[in-house]
Amino acid sequence: MSSLYKDLKQECYEANMQLNALNLVVYTFGNVSAVDRENGVFAIKPSGVPYEDLKPEDIVIVDFDNNVIEGTMRPSSDTKTHAYLYKHWPNIGGVAHTHATYSVAWAQSQQDIPIFGTTHADHLTADIPCAPPMADHLIEGNYEHNTGIQILDCFKEKNLSYEEVEMILIGNHGPFAWGKNAAKAVYNSKVLEVVAEMAYLTLQINPNAPRLKDSLIKKHYNRKHGKDSYYGQ
Repeated sequence: MSSLYKDLKQECYEANMQLNALNLVVYTFGNVSAVDRENGVFAIKPSGVPYEDLKPEDIVIVDFDNNVIEGTMRPSSDTKTHAYLYKHWPNIGGVAHTHATYSVAWAQSQQDIPIFGTTHADHLTADIPCAPPMADHLIEGNYEHNTGIQILDCFKEKNLSYEEVEMILIGNHGPFAWGKNAAKAVYNSKVLEVVAEMAYLTLQINPNAPRLKDSLIKKHYNRKHGKDSYYGQ
């Protein structure tokens, strides 16, 4: 593969294959992108290509205004959402979108995922937010672009930091996650799915299960994050 963006395409390809290996996608329903900030572009999976057929050279390079810079295939239908996030959140390096079962179920319920346990607290100190379903006029407009707006509006309304909470549910749709690179975006997608399943099972066992107490939230988060972190498995 002869390309100025060979390494970027390879990073994106590997992240997309990992998304599939972790059972986070159904057929072709899912995508990961990886950004090159220096050149103002990102790599993303082409639309509708089965994972078993995907090759690094198939990955499409797009700029932040959704112009195809390199590639012969049509980029993912979610490209405009990825572009909007890269344009407005300068400290992310990868974005992932899945249709994983429990994450989607919570999105369809239109509820935040409560922080019930320490697995959740190991990764973030807030409930996982669920953005409300998009207004009709936005659905009928530039839908994928407006999904990006929907995500940022939710974070603004809930006063959340995208660098601390690296995941969201889109009401009636599904999850998006991001991170410092494409691999971290995939990692966060898997964390989201596992936490979503645990929360669902918790509520089946005890519909009145209490939120994790603040002291445990702080302990578990701080021992893995920040200057005094010490924990690893």
